[in-house]
Amino acid sequence: MKEIWSFSIARESLVKGRMSCVELVTQFIHRAQEFAHYNVWLELFESTALAQAQIVDQRVVAGQLLPLDGFILGIKDVLCHTGHGVTAGSQILKGHNSLFTTTSVSRLEAQGAIVLGRLNCDEFAMGSSNENSSYGPVLNPLDATRVPGGSSGGSAAAVAAGLCHASLGTDTGGSIRQPAAFCGLVGLKPTYSRVSRYGMLAYASSFDQIGPITHTVEDTALLLTFMAGKDSADATSSPEPVPQYSEFLTQPHKSLKLGIIRETLDMPGLDPEIKNWFDQYINQLKESGHEIVDISFPYLNHTVPTYYVLTTAEASSNLSRYDGVRFGYRAPDADTIEEVYFQSRSKGFGAEVKRRIMLGTFVLSAGYYDAYYTRAMQVRRKIADATQEALSKCDFLLSPTTPTVAFELGEKSKDPIAMYLSDIFTVQANLSGHPAITVPVSGHSSGLPFGIQLLGDYFSEANLLSFAQQVMQNNWTEPNRS
Repeated sequence: MKEIWSFSIARESLVKGRMSCVELVTQFIHRAQEFAHYNVWLELFESTALAQAQIVDQRVVAGQLLPLDGFILGIKDVLCHTGHGVTAGSQILKGHNSLFTTTSVSRLEAQGAIVLGRLNCDEFAMGSSNENSSYGPVLNPLDATRVPGGSSGGSAAAVAAGLCHASLGTDTGGSIRQPAAFCGLVGLKPTYSRVSRYGMLAYASSFDQIGPITHTVEDTALLLTFMAGKDSADATSSPEPVPQYSEFLTQPHKSLKLGIIRETLDMPGLDPEIKNWFDQYINQLKESGHEIVDISFPYLNHTVPTYYVLTTAEASSNLSRYDGVRFGYRAPDADTIEEVYFQSRSKGFGAEVKRRIMLGTFVLSAGYYDAYYTRAMQVRRKIADATQEALSKCDFLLSPTTPTVAFELGEKSKDPIAMYLSDIFTVQANLSGHPAITVPVSGHSSGLPFGIQLLGDYFSEANLLSFAQQVMQNNWTEPNRS
């Protein structure tokens, strides 16, 4: 079965004629049906995927393969794709179809990638467990009693279960990296502006980034090469040149200065096994010739509160467009315009989304704007400056990706604060805009994976990927996948 879920092996099979692309796509469709109980797919693009596979097979015969021919991709249900649904995991957009395609998706398709379908997620990307989707929770393929993480839980679970070669998720406060860590995968949040956000349903526009979830660093580098770059449709996208990221993975290894934020390892909620593993790994890095730099980051406990003040404020603005008037769900028994607004939003949005909209509206209200929103913006600036200062002393910052391994379904769903603290190590990169990647490591007594997070300087993805490759090669044993 590895021939199916590994892109490199599937690609080789196409080139050598052992399998056609139509056969490859067909087998993935059958796997989607076989593993439907994971609840990852909200819509399979069967007809369009098979039609694209036929075109790939024609290129195989002609000897004119594109770089991503044979790459089967899933996309999170906040990314638009022409002619297909997009609901952000919410009833308020049930039945809504996209009129255009997200830039990052169209760029990958232009290189031969085939989008197999859209993947379940927490409603409007608000959540850390994929239990907030109006279409039901996603199960972790490594242990079906546990969450896959969120909000890109469907994106991570689909890759972990071998239902696609890779997926695209979005990361507002860790929503790519946390589920990737819980499912034993590589997850990258690029530098803010590195990848166009055009075609993504926004949660918090100054935080959101699109990125890949993959089995390998090689696949991450390959996808990022084609996704990244300036987009005229997104004024916030950067014109910074895009390197061939894959080329950096084969460069000779060198000694690095690696910053360790001590507050992350001293946090009371950190799993003792993860802490012990990390302490031992620091010693291994020293023995390998790397220099360890102790970094103090006094704002760690302020990152989550700052994040939730600012993201909920942005969400209350972004989600105001879903009002039951222009598109999406409209309450059928509403008579007046006020009733349309009130009933459509009350019935269309789930509890977590309504909680965050109300919180965001509160912090933006006239009496509390300066006390909460303005102060949070000031703290965000301090966090970004402190992060940049730390990176001036080292090449990367290392930390656990999450405080624990994947937790059980329902374990934190009734305690929003405990759920929010799942992101305590990941929100820093979104507040500051820096790139960060998680790579899976083995060694927990539960048998479940956890992740190491590497955070680098702005637009340092090439070096970040190179070192991530080293870390993963030395610390990860791929689990058996059916």
